[in-house]
Amino acid sequence: MRTNEQTNLYDLTLPELEQLLHGWEQPAYRARQLYRQLYLNLAAEPAAMTDLPLALRERLAAETHMGTLDLVRRQVADDGLTRKVLFQLPDGAAIESVLMVYPDRATVCVSTQAGCAMGCVFCATGRLGLLRNLTTGQIIEQVLWAARELNALHSELKKRPESSAPQHAKLTNIVFMGMGEPFANYDRWWRAVERLHDPQGFNMGARNMTVSTVGLVPGIRRLAAEALPINLAISLHAPDDALRSELMPVNQRYPIAALLDATRDYIAATHRRVSFEYVLMQGKNDEPAQAAALAQLLRGLLCHVNLIPWNPVPGAPLGRSERTRVLRFQQVLQDQGIACTVRVERGIAIAAACGQLAGIEPIAAVA
Repeated sequence: MRTNEQTNLYDLTLPELEQLLHGWEQPAYRARQLYRQLYLNLAAEPAAMTDLPLALRERLAAETHMGTLDLVRRQVADDGLTRKVLFQLPDGAAIESVLMVYPDRATVCVSTQAGCAMGCVFCATGRLGLLRNLTTGQIIEQVLWAARELNALHSELKKRPESSAPQHAKLTNIVFMGMGEPFANYDRWWRAVERLHDPQGFNMGARNMTVSTVGLVPGIRRLAAEALPINLAISLHAPDDALRSELMPVNQRYPIAALLDATRDYIAATHRRVSFEYVLMQGKNDEPAQAAALAQLLRGLLCHVNLIPWNPVPGAPLGRSERTRVLRFQQVLQDQGIACTVRVERGIAIAAACGQLAGIEPIAAVA
């Protein structure tokens, strides 16, 4: 039975695991074995860690727990290649995570908060307000769920005569683009990044991780000084302050000029290309003149624009841009020398697409 006093193993670094087991009079190499079981073997419970002594496995089961997220609901779309799960936290709050499998990659979209305080009008998560920050372990646990889920999916697809298994049986990418603003939970989020990158553990390449921010300038400047070169995506969604403030209240604190100043400094410090996310809403921010203004704004920056047709959110008085308007907007940007793509859509049928995660209150337990 899980208690609040029990240690979540996913919250502990390798030195902290060593300290825990040292207190149990175990040698340091046992902690390294445990670490490998958690992050390489993806063990789901101590009983599966058969390289550890039985007595140690039993004590781990009795005095610690492996994660604090309870899987409540799983939904699938796109012939099983998109999978969204609803996790319940110990305090009753809920988050969602999404696994997306493509022919050449497998990506998990991870939440960093339950709810979100940023209040973007086009986003389902923003309508919830902030419920609470996730711990480092809870962020990591979503990634490990996706890795296990991908293993099961890979085995399943190999049995289908009409399809071939994905090329990658392991996760290739992590995007911190789920519920919440990562930079508003910076310390815990960054510790998760470091742990997931650790070559002794999960060993995800830094360049295979991407963080998305609404434009928290202090977070952008802080990321520029970090040692790991993960990718940065910035939600922009408008070419001027008036419209951006209407869509994204954060713009009143960090207007476009301040945001672009921080972006230029980030690029100068890291020599990394920045992605600007731009959700297209019919008649709101998808006019050719707005595309031209956006191109003028971004000219000279080492950047890329990722266009995202708005995904429906119940109750939001907005419309999804028609395909012809999306392509026209893209063409204006490209004609003015701005690299630009339209995001491949996944998971709309199960509300798993960009801006649709809402962590709806759990209704039934998964068997």
